[in-house]
Amino acid sequence: MLNNVKEIFLEVLQAIVPIVVVITLIQFFVIRTPIELFWQFIIGAVLVTSGLFLFLVGVRISLLPIGHMIGSELVSRGSVVILLVAAFIFGFVVTVAEPDVRVLSHQVDIASAGAIEAGVLIIAVSLGVGFFVTVAILRILLGVPIAYLLTTGYILIVILSFFVPPDFVAISFDAGGVTTGPMAVPFILALGVGATSVLGGKSGVSDTFGLIGLASIGPVIGVMILGVIFG
Repeated sequence: MLNNVKEIFLEVLQAIVPIVVVITLIQFFVIRTPIELFWQFIIGAVLVTSGLFLFLVGVRISLLPIGHMIGSELVSRGSVVILLVAAFIFGFVVTVAEPDVRVLSHQVDIASAGAIEAGVLIIAVSLGVGFFVTVAILRILLGVPIAYLLTTGYILIVILSFFVPPDFVAISFDAGGVTTGPMAVPFILALGVGATSVLGGKSGVSDTFGLIGLASIGPVIGVMILGVIFG
């Protein structure tokens, strides 16, 4: 456990320190913003480092194990309906809790002057992820090649793009990116690993890692459908 904590701390430093160094160099050699603002940035960087460290420790000791256990336990019980319902619920809930989704929805709310409310956007994105996580789990059970579903999904996206206002097209693709964040990805992957671990003849690598690819399509389609409604 101690080695894992050290490893996580080094990972966080590798992610944060380069940003701090670059902004510090820009501060002293290029823009020279007020020193009070710079110190606010330093304090914020320390808080981000601490928060990200604690968050990743929590992911390692809680989200990953519980996701793996839930996935394997639901499959072993033999109820496909319960497994699919659980997959939808977990996909929806972890997306609602995803920090990146909340940041995007807040920015969209500001940029649109309230025309696209943050709460509505979060629900649309979460429904999309929940639906496609369910589809991904069903694909694992049925053995459907992932290429078929990815092709169908992106063809549907292209078709919808002709009926959606341009603003919603841009937002939808951003939504697809932010859902692959630190909250959703570990849990969804662990859920898939747990499910495939008890399915004989299934490849944990090919099946599990297809989950995120399919899940990222859901928000794009969800926001585009929202655009059709608002448009």
